[in-house]
Amino acid sequence: MKKIAILFSVLFFFSCQNFGQLKLITDLPKVLEEVSGTEIVPKSDLIWMVNDGGNKSILYGLNHEGEIIKEIYVKAKNHDWEDLTSDEKGNIYIGDFGNNYSKRKNLSIIIVEQNELDEKNAEVAEIEFEYPNQNKFPPKKKDRYFDAESFFYFNSSLYIFSKSRVKGNYGKTTLYKIPAIKGNYTAEIIGEFENCKDVKCWITSADISPNGKKVALLSQKSVLIFTDFKGDKFLSGKVTEIELAHRSQKESITFKDNNTLLITDEKSGGTGGNLYELKIK
Repeated sequence: MKKIAILFSVLFFFSCQNFGQLKLITDLPKVLEEVSGTEIVPKSDLIWMVNDGGNKSILYGLNHEGEIIKEIYVKAKNHDWEDLTSDEKGNIYIGDFGNNYSKRKNLSIIIVEQNELDEKNAEVAEIEFEYPNQNKFPPKKKDRYFDAESFFYFNSSLYIFSKSRVKGNYGKTTLYKIPAIKGNYTAEIIGEFENCKDVKCWITSADISPNGKKVALLSQKSVLIFTDFKGDKFLSGKVTEIELAHRSQKESITFKDNNTLLITDEKSGGTGGNLYELKIK
């Protein structure tokens, strides 16, 4: 009877919450309370996730009920892992580019090849990069535009979206491009976009649809969908904002298919720590 009472309490708790347009799929395991990246990977039936800085260097594979099926120790330090993406071969890329104070000189992207997903300990390769428009580490507070929590793979390149730490201009993001191959690069600037001005406009994750026709940028308050862009000028296309009507620390987004997104949020202040689904047109 006690277990039944607890079950009804949990169901009542979730039924009383307003997730807006988000459909709650499941709450995530406790070990993923600081989830920062989520990815649907070709040639894999699992949903892959990582935690951000301060956590173990582990890649988690979950089933669609939110149960951890696989844990892979990644042989690279988690300085500040912030997002995941993958290529058509099923290789996973981990964005180790969290940079709260814009002072890091060791920005990198970790490559976990598809065959390593069958191992308990994954050997990796690394891409190192720098921003072409940063000269001081750290710059003055009014110039701290070099944090990042978002990227995706497209046509043999990786596209990184910056996260502004500048007060009154938190919604600004700059799009950078680097090759998706081991090496050391200076990123190329592709474009910029101005979201709204306050903290809820921070860009915290990004993904591109399987057909390459939609780009999704995540913030705490909404999802921005870009369409009708030319080539990789993603931020110059038509923009549709989907208000989520649900406030939490949303940290990752991935396309499940061309019209369905998966979103996660961190556990904070008694809320979040969940996996959601969002249908789009």
